[in-house]
Amino acid sequence: MHKLFGTDGIRGKVNHFPMSPEAVLRIGMAAALALKKKQGRNMVLIGKDTRLSGYMIESALTSGICAMGMNVTLVGPIPTPGVAFLTKTLRLDAGVVISASHNPYDDNGIKFFSSRGFKLPDEVEQQIEEMAMDESFFKKRPVGREIGKAFRLEDARGRYIEYIKSTIPKNETLEGMKIVVDCANGAAYRITPSLMEELGAEVIAINDSPDGTNINASCGSMDTDGLRQAVLAHGADLGVAHDGDADRTILVDEKGETVDGDHMLGIWGRELKTEGRLPGDTVVATIMSNLGVERYLEGLGIKLLRTKVGDRFVTEQMLKNGFMLGGEQSGHIVNFHQNTTGDGPITALHMVHLVKKLGVPLSELKGQIPVYPQALENVTVKTRTNPAGIPGLADLIKKAEMELAENGRVLVRPSGTEPKIRVMVEGKDGGTVKRLVREISVFIREKTA
Repeated sequence: MHKLFGTDGIRGKVNHFPMSPEAVLRIGMAAALALKKKQGRNMVLIGKDTRLSGYMIESALTSGICAMGMNVTLVGPIPTPGVAFLTKTLRLDAGVVISASHNPYDDNGIKFFSSRGFKLPDEVEQQIEEMAMDESFFKKRPVGREIGKAFRLEDARGRYIEYIKSTIPKNETLEGMKIVVDCANGAAYRITPSLMEELGAEVIAINDSPDGTNINASCGSMDTDGLRQAVLAHGADLGVAHDGDADRTILVDEKGETVDGDHMLGIWGRELKTEGRLPGDTVVATIMSNLGVERYLEGLGIKLLRTKVGDRFVTEQMLKNGFMLGGEQSGHIVNFHQNTTGDGPITALHMVHLVKKLGVPLSELKGQIPVYPQALENVTVKTRTNPAGIPGLADLIKKAEMELAENGRVLVRPSGTEPKIRVMVEGKDGGTVKRLVREISVFIREKTA
């Protein structure tokens, strides 16, 4: 077996390693060995999105976990943050999500959460990976009554919805709001529409009929064209789009314009500071977040602290320093006041609630946050290359930074998964930004040819 874990769990094409039933069985066995305690319930919760392959992966994973003496609670289709929430509140030993997030239906993946609702530490993932590759770990297996059982939790969805509703004041509703919800034919198809309706909103749900193969297909947070059209056609106050496992939310305002994670960090960060609930007056984001939101927050007395790309790095920085709000441009927003991981339905509810509470259209809230033009190009190279080793590139980047001065940024980094170098330039003038990205990208191609 090859390396299993990437930056966000295990992921791959279905029926190919590591998303084959044989490999998943071993992953389940290894996870049970790594997580099992000498005493206690030894219970793992498993949720999934709506992919056709979810049944196969769920069965193989359950079999592997039970084979090594741990028990399983199955909750069926539910958003990734729902698994984190239920694992923590039910006081179970771990949670598992079967999902490939925003990827096409023929991909799938496995993400693990600890008993506290956070992603597993690197050392535990490493332990699972090593055991899954070593046959000797499985030679001594439980027998008889020591084998695990599988149970089903029938009210998981209701528990999660009720919790989300509890995160806004009890005497407040969404009455008078008209909302379009794009469920991406994914895990939130019976969550977010019900949540909004139960709080009094008029809801138009789209892409809420999953068939196992239409998850993320020209819909959801990765493709908001359909949502934009629906918002305009229905005269809605705003639109909400999730990805397949609903740990992300992207909004569309009443004018049909996209409101991304950077905008939401600005809007929510301002509100939390006003309420005195933003420790350190700091919001955590990644190096890809727009310079405009950083300048906006600075004007409010809020610092934007940047991390490497990836929600796990955002969460790690938040935990390390006691910060409460962080996220990514993609709409993966983490608010520790409500959950331990990016929670699409919670983010959607609080954005809708804020629009109603403030009595201001979403377009106006978005308009307060400047967005600098960004240009991004992925340069394919023969082998994975560290840009720092390309002769003359550092000087070219420095020259570009001098031209942009304090009104822009240049970011050149290697892809973590592909033989590509990612070039991003940001500044006040779109033409300058595009020219600099082109110049740097051409230079890299010539030097790595």
